Amino acid sequence: MTPNKTVVFQPDERQDYGDDPTAVRESDKYVSEYIRGFVDKWDELIDWKSRAESEGRFFIDVLKARGKHSVLDVAAGTGFHSIQLAKAGFDVTSADGSAEMLAKAFDNGREHGVVLKTVHADWRKLNKDVHGKFDAIICLGNSFTHLFDEHDRRRALAEFYAALKHDGILIIDQRNYDGILDNGFSTKHKYYYCGDQVTAEPVHVDEGLARFEYTFPDGSKHNLNMFPLRKNYVRDLLREAGFQKLHSYGDFMEEGEESDPDFFVHLAEKEYDR
Repeated sequence: MTPNKTVVFQPDERQDYGDDPTAVRESDKYVSEYIRGFVDKWDELIDWKSRAESEGRFFIDVLKARGKHSVLDVAAGTGFHSIQLAKAGFDVTSADGSAEMLAKAFDNGREHGVVLKTVHADWRKLNKDVHGKFDAIICLGNSFTHLFDEHDRRRALAEFYAALKHDGILIIDQRNYDGILDNGFSTKHKYYYCGDQVTAEPVHVDEGLARFEYTFPDGSKHNLNMFPLRKNYVRDLLREAGFQKLHSYGDFMEEGEESDPDFFVHLAEKEYDR
Protein backbone atom coordinates (compact mmCIF):
# COMPACT_ATOMS: atom_id res chain seq x y z
CA MET A 1 0.00 0.00 0.00
CA THR A 2 1.47 3.35 -0.98
CA PRO A 3 1.55 6.18 1.58
CA ASN A 4 -0.87 8.35 -0.41
CA LYS A 5 -3.41 5.66 -1.07
CA THR A 6 -6.83 6.20 0.48
CA VAL A 7 -7.45 3.84 3.40
CA VAL A 8 -10.98 2.46 3.59
CA PHE A 9 -12.12 1.22 7.00
CA GLN A 10 -14.89 -1.25 7.65
CA PRO A 11 -17.72 0.04 9.91
CA ASP A 12 -16.26 -1.66 13.00
CA GLU A 13 -12.79 -0.29 12.30
CA ARG A 14 -13.57 3.43 12.32
CA GLN A 15 -13.03 5.67 15.32
CA ASP A 16 -16.04 7.89 15.98
CA TYR A 17 -15.77 11.12 17.95
CA GLY A 18 -18.84 12.87 16.58
CA ASP A 19 -18.79 16.41 15.22
CA ASP A 20 -16.45 17.81 17.89
CA PRO A 21 -13.59 15.43 18.77
CA THR A 22 -12.21 17.75 21.44
CA ALA A 23 -15.51 17.65 23.32
CA VAL A 24 -15.12 13.92 24.00
CA ARG A 25 -13.69 13.74 27.51
CA GLU A 26 -14.85 10.44 28.96
CA SER A 27 -12.95 7.75 30.86
CA ASP A 28 -14.66 4.93 28.97
CA LYS A 29 -13.90 6.26 25.48
CA TYR A 30 -10.61 4.34 25.28
CA VAL A 31 -12.50 1.06 24.77
CA SER A 32 -13.83 2.20 21.39
CA GLU A 33 -10.58 3.99 20.48
CA TYR A 34 -8.60 0.75 20.41
CA ILE A 35 -10.31 -0.61 17.32
CA ARG A 36 -8.89 -3.66 15.57
CA GLY A 37 -7.12 -1.66 12.86
CA PHE A 38 -5.35 0.48 15.48
CA VAL A 39 -4.44 -2.42 17.74
CA ASP A 40 -2.95 -4.36 14.82
CA LYS A 41 -0.64 -1.41 14.15
CA TRP A 42 0.24 -0.63 17.77
CA ASP A 43 3.45 -2.66 17.77
CA GLU A 44 4.72 -0.62 14.81
CA LEU A 45 4.55 2.38 17.13
CA ILE A 46 6.37 0.65 19.97
CA ASP A 47 8.96 -1.34 17.98
CA TRP A 48 9.59 -4.05 20.58
CA LYS A 49 13.26 -4.57 19.78
CA SER A 50 14.12 -0.87 20.06
CA ARG A 51 11.96 -0.44 23.14
CA ALA A 52 13.67 -3.35 24.89
CA GLU A 53 17.06 -1.86 24.11
CA SER A 54 16.08 1.65 25.25
CA GLU A 55 14.60 0.77 28.65
CA GLY A 56 16.94 -2.15 29.27
CA ARG A 57 16.31 -4.04 32.51
CA PHE A 58 14.84 -1.06 34.36
CA PHE A 59 11.57 -2.68 35.47
CA ILE A 60 13.13 -6.11 35.94
CA ASP A 61 15.84 -4.68 38.16
CA VAL A 62 13.43 -2.50 40.18
CA LEU A 63 11.23 -5.51 40.92
CA LYS A 64 14.07 -7.92 41.66
CA ALA A 65 15.85 -5.44 43.91
CA ARG A 66 12.74 -5.38 46.10
CA GLY A 67 12.23 -9.13 46.06
CA LYS A 68 8.98 -9.06 44.08
CA HIS A 69 7.72 -12.08 42.17
CA SER A 70 3.99 -11.90 41.42
CA VAL A 71 3.14 -9.01 39.10
CA LEU A 72 -0.21 -7.72 37.88
CA ASP A 73 0.11 -5.77 34.63
CA VAL A 74 -3.13 -3.75 34.68
CA ALA A 75 -2.53 -2.07 31.31
CA ALA A 76 -1.07 -4.97 29.38
CA GLY A 77 -1.81 -3.51 25.95
CA THR A 78 -0.24 -5.74 23.32
CA GLY A 79 1.79 -7.50 26.00
CA PHE A 80 5.27 -6.00 25.76
CA HIS A 81 5.97 -5.67 29.49
CA SER A 82 3.99 -8.76 30.50
CA ILE A 83 6.07 -10.87 28.15
CA GLN A 84 9.38 -9.25 29.12
CA LEU A 85 8.68 -9.90 32.81
CA ALA A 86 7.39 -13.44 32.26
CA LYS A 87 10.54 -14.32 30.33
CA ALA A 88 12.58 -12.89 33.21
CA GLY A 89 10.94 -15.34 35.62
CA PHE A 90 8.13 -13.29 37.17
CA ASP A 91 4.65 -14.71 37.75
CA VAL A 92 2.63 -12.31 35.60
CA THR A 93 -1.11 -11.74 35.26
CA SER A 94 -2.08 -9.49 32.36
CA ALA A 95 -5.19 -7.32 32.54
CA ASP A 96 -6.62 -4.69 30.23
CA GLY A 97 -9.92 -2.94 29.67
CA SER A 98 -9.69 -3.46 25.91
CA ALA A 99 -10.58 -6.95 24.72
CA GLU A 100 -8.86 -6.19 21.40
CA MET A 101 -5.60 -5.41 23.18
CA LEU A 102 -5.78 -8.54 25.33
CA ALA A 103 -6.33 -10.76 22.30
CA LYS A 104 -3.30 -9.20 20.62
CA ALA A 105 -1.23 -9.62 23.81
CA PHE A 106 -2.11 -13.30 24.02
CA ASP A 107 -1.10 -13.84 20.38
CA ASN A 108 2.16 -11.94 20.95
CA GLY A 109 2.85 -14.10 23.98
CA ARG A 110 2.52 -17.30 21.98
CA GLU A 111 4.91 -15.92 19.37
CA HIS A 112 7.46 -15.35 22.17
CA GLY A 113 6.90 -18.74 23.79
CA VAL A 114 4.87 -17.34 26.69
CA VAL A 115 1.30 -18.29 27.62
CA LEU A 116 -0.12 -15.16 29.24
CA LYS A 117 -2.74 -15.31 31.98
CA THR A 118 -5.15 -12.64 30.73
CA VAL A 119 -8.09 -10.97 32.45
CA HIS A 120 -10.49 -8.45 30.93
CA ALA A 121 -10.89 -5.93 33.75
CA ASP A 122 -11.99 -2.38 34.46
CA TRP A 123 -9.56 -0.75 36.89
CA ARG A 124 -12.43 0.84 38.83
CA LYS A 125 -13.74 -2.66 39.65
CA LEU A 126 -10.40 -4.45 39.44
CA ASN A 127 -10.78 -6.73 42.45
CA LYS A 128 -14.10 -8.02 41.17
CA ASP A 129 -12.38 -9.57 38.17
CA VAL A 130 -8.80 -10.11 39.39
CA HIS A 131 -8.41 -12.23 42.50
CA GLY A 132 -5.55 -12.61 44.94
CA LYS A 133 -2.84 -10.27 46.19
CA PHE A 134 0.25 -9.28 44.23
CA ASP A 135 3.78 -8.23 45.08
CA ALA A 136 3.65 -5.53 42.42
CA ILE A 137 1.29 -3.81 40.02
CA ILE A 138 2.51 -2.06 36.88
CA CYS A 139 0.42 0.48 34.99
CA LEU A 140 2.55 1.56 32.05
CA GLY A 141 2.32 3.03 28.56
CA ASN A 142 0.77 6.32 29.68
CA SER A 143 -2.40 4.31 30.29
CA PHE A 144 -3.54 6.00 33.50
CA THR A 145 -4.24 9.15 31.49
CA HIS A 146 -7.23 7.44 29.86
CA LEU A 147 -9.17 8.31 33.04
CA PHE A 148 -10.75 11.76 32.69
CA ASP A 149 -12.72 11.90 35.92
CA GLU A 150 -10.88 12.45 39.20
CA HIS A 151 -13.27 10.11 40.99
CA ASP A 152 -12.36 7.38 38.49
CA ARG A 153 -8.65 7.95 39.12
CA ARG A 154 -9.11 7.72 42.87
CA ARG A 155 -11.24 4.58 42.54
CA ALA A 156 -8.64 2.94 40.31
CA LEU A 157 -5.78 3.71 42.71
CA ALA A 158 -7.84 2.39 45.62
CA GLU A 159 -8.37 -0.85 43.70
CA PHE A 160 -4.63 -1.08 42.92
CA TYR A 161 -3.81 -0.50 46.59
CA ALA A 162 -6.24 -3.21 47.70
CA ALA A 163 -4.83 -5.73 45.21
CA LEU A 164 -1.31 -5.38 46.60
CA LYS A 165 0.22 -7.28 49.49
CA HIS A 166 1.10 -5.31 52.60
CA ASP A 167 4.55 -4.54 51.23
CA GLY A 168 3.51 -4.30 47.58
CA ILE A 169 4.59 -1.66 45.10
CA LEU A 170 2.88 0.17 42.25
CA ILE A 171 4.83 1.34 39.21
CA ILE A 172 2.88 3.85 37.15
CA ASP A 173 4.06 6.07 34.32
CA GLN A 174 2.82 9.11 32.41
CA ARG A 175 3.86 11.48 29.69
CA ASN A 176 5.55 14.68 30.75
CA TYR A 177 2.37 16.69 30.35
CA ASP A 178 3.87 19.55 32.38
CA GLY A 179 6.31 20.13 29.54
CA ILE A 180 3.61 19.84 26.88
CA LEU A 181 1.21 22.22 28.66
CA ASP A 182 3.83 24.76 29.67
CA ASN A 183 6.29 24.70 26.77
CA GLY A 184 4.61 22.92 23.86
CA PHE A 185 5.15 19.43 22.50
CA SER A 186 8.53 17.96 21.70
CA THR A 187 9.74 14.41 21.90
CA LYS A 188 13.00 12.55 21.51
CA HIS A 189 11.16 9.27 20.77
CA LYS A 190 14.08 7.71 22.57
CA TYR A 191 12.42 5.36 25.02
CA TYR A 192 8.71 4.65 24.71
CA TYR A 193 7.52 4.94 21.13
CA CYS A 194 10.50 3.78 19.16
CA GLY A 195 8.95 3.02 15.77
CA ASP A 196 10.75 5.38 13.40
CA GLN A 197 8.08 5.11 10.68
CA VAL A 198 5.21 6.25 12.91
CA THR A 199 4.48 9.76 14.15
CA ALA A 200 2.61 10.48 17.39
CA GLU A 201 1.77 14.13 17.93
CA PRO A 202 -0.91 16.12 19.73
CA VAL A 203 -3.50 17.82 17.55
CA HIS A 204 -5.17 19.52 20.51
CA VAL A 205 -3.93 20.29 24.03
CA ASP A 206 -5.60 22.13 26.89
CA GLU A 207 -5.70 21.60 30.66
CA GLY A 208 -8.42 18.96 30.28
CA LEU A 209 -7.51 17.13 27.07
CA ALA A 210 -4.48 15.94 25.11
CA ARG A 211 -5.72 14.52 21.81
CA PHE A 212 -2.93 12.62 20.03
CA GLU A 213 -2.91 11.54 16.41
CA TYR A 214 -0.90 8.53 15.26
CA THR A 215 0.08 8.37 11.59
CA PHE A 216 1.30 5.07 10.14
CA PRO A 217 3.33 4.26 6.99
CA ASP A 218 0.23 3.13 5.09
CA GLY A 219 -1.28 6.59 5.51
CA SER A 220 -3.82 5.57 8.14
CA LYS A 221 -4.43 7.84 11.11
CA HIS A 222 -5.79 6.96 14.54
CA ASN A 223 -6.46 9.07 17.62
CA LEU A 224 -6.44 8.81 21.39
CA ASN A 225 -7.98 11.27 23.82
CA MET A 226 -6.08 11.51 27.11
CA PHE A 227 -6.16 13.65 30.22
CA PRO A 228 -2.92 15.67 30.64
CA LEU A 229 -1.97 14.69 34.19
CA ARG A 230 0.60 16.90 35.83
CA LYS A 231 3.41 15.13 37.66
CA ASN A 232 2.85 16.52 41.15
CA TYR A 233 -0.88 15.94 40.88
CA VAL A 234 -0.24 12.23 40.26
CA ARG A 235 2.18 12.09 43.19
CA ASP A 236 -0.45 13.71 45.43
CA LEU A 237 -3.07 11.17 44.29
CA LEU A 238 -0.72 8.32 45.14
CA ARG A 239 -0.10 9.66 48.63
CA GLU A 240 -3.80 10.22 49.21
CA ALA A 241 -4.49 6.64 48.07
CA GLY A 242 -2.33 5.46 50.98
CA PHE A 243 1.07 4.84 49.41
CA GLN A 244 3.83 5.68 51.88
CA LYS A 245 7.00 6.07 49.86
CA LEU A 246 7.25 7.67 46.43
CA HIS A 247 10.13 7.90 43.99
CA SER A 248 9.91 9.39 40.51
CA TYR A 249 12.22 8.85 37.53
CA GLY A 250 12.52 10.84 34.32
CA ASP A 251 13.06 8.63 31.27
CA PHE A 252 14.41 5.86 33.56
CA MET A 253 16.95 8.20 35.14
CA GLU A 254 17.04 9.55 38.66
CA GLU A 255 15.00 12.69 39.16
CA GLY A 256 17.01 15.70 38.07
CA GLU A 257 19.39 13.78 35.80
CA GLU A 258 17.08 14.31 32.81
CA SER A 259 15.96 17.94 32.64
CA ASP A 260 13.14 17.50 30.13
CA PRO A 261 12.04 13.84 30.02
CA ASP A 262 9.40 12.51 27.67
CA PHE A 263 7.97 10.31 30.45
CA PHE A 264 7.89 10.05 34.22
CA VAL A 265 7.87 6.71 36.06
CA HIS A 266 6.52 6.76 39.63
CA LEU A 267 7.37 4.02 42.11
CA ALA A 268 4.89 3.94 45.00
CA GLU A 269 5.31 1.61 47.99
CA LYS A 270 2.68 0.57 50.53
CA GLU A 271 5.11 -0.24 53.30
CA TYR A 272 5.95 2.33 55.94
CA ASP A 273 9.56 3.27 56.57
CA ARG A 274 10.82 1.15 59.40
